[in-house]
Amino acid sequence: MKPVIQFLILAFGFYLTSCEDVIVVDDLETAPPRLVVDASINWLKGTSGNEQRIILTTTTGYYEETFPVVSGASVSVTNASGTVFDFFEISDTGEYVCTDFEPLLGETYTLTMLVDGETYTATETMMATPDIEDTIEQNNEGGMAGDEVEITYYYQDDSTQDNYYLIGVTSNRVAFPQYEVEDDENSQGNLMPEYYSHEDLEAGDLLNLELYGISRRYHDYLKKVLVASGADGSPWPTIPSAARGNIINQTDSENYVFGYFRLCQVSTRDYTVQ
Repeated sequence: MKPVIQFLILAFGFYLTSCEDVIVVDDLETAPPRLVVDASINWLKGTSGNEQRIILTTTTGYYEETFPVVSGASVSVTNASGTVFDFFEISDTGEYVCTDFEPLLGETYTLTMLVDGETYTATETMMATPDIEDTIEQNNEGGMAGDEVEITYYYQDDSTQDNYYLIGVTSNRVAFPQYEVEDDENSQGNLMPEYYSHEDLEAGDLLNLELYGISRRYHDYLKKVLVASGADGSPWPTIPSAARGNIINQTDSENYVFGYFRLCQVSTRDYTVQ
């Protein structure tokens, strides 16, 4: 029986290898480009917040490594009392900068952009954020399997209102900052803990922790973005879809834009792994 078994194994192996095929991916169809707006007004605690920037690009082909910039646009932000803050482009880079912005907590601001003959607007409120507390705890046996360096840091939620947060962690062990969103629905007024762990963290590694106060609408928008991108940690990600922000094309509603106009106070703290 042994020769027969050996023959069957060899025949099955040959069958598997003969089934291998080279898949050639044809050129993908590229949809017409759409405007992409990075309009994040971030007021870092302890600073004046007077210098802000807005970046305009467009969508592009799947295999392209860079995004086309949008030059020659008119960009401004107006506060509730009618003061206009103009954003001027830096030499055909698609980056529009304002150096005299005046951030005010609870103030409502309106973004207005004129791009290629079309007018885009958005309205949002500047949201406050608590401080990241001084106490940061480190557990060298953290993570799901107990084999990762895990840190815990805290911030105090305001019990007088519903709050929504964007949490960011930047590490030299990860190529891009990692983000998640939180709310205080089940922890109103509590000292809120946040956890971060990574299997490759070592003593001497520097972590930058960021805490943004955000609106409920932006919180809901970001949840959709994180879920669609698979960055929410869920084992059952949803089918990717286009998440619409709060920026409206007033000239042609069918020519919608990607991106969001937000205004956030930001608390940051650095932590060196022990």
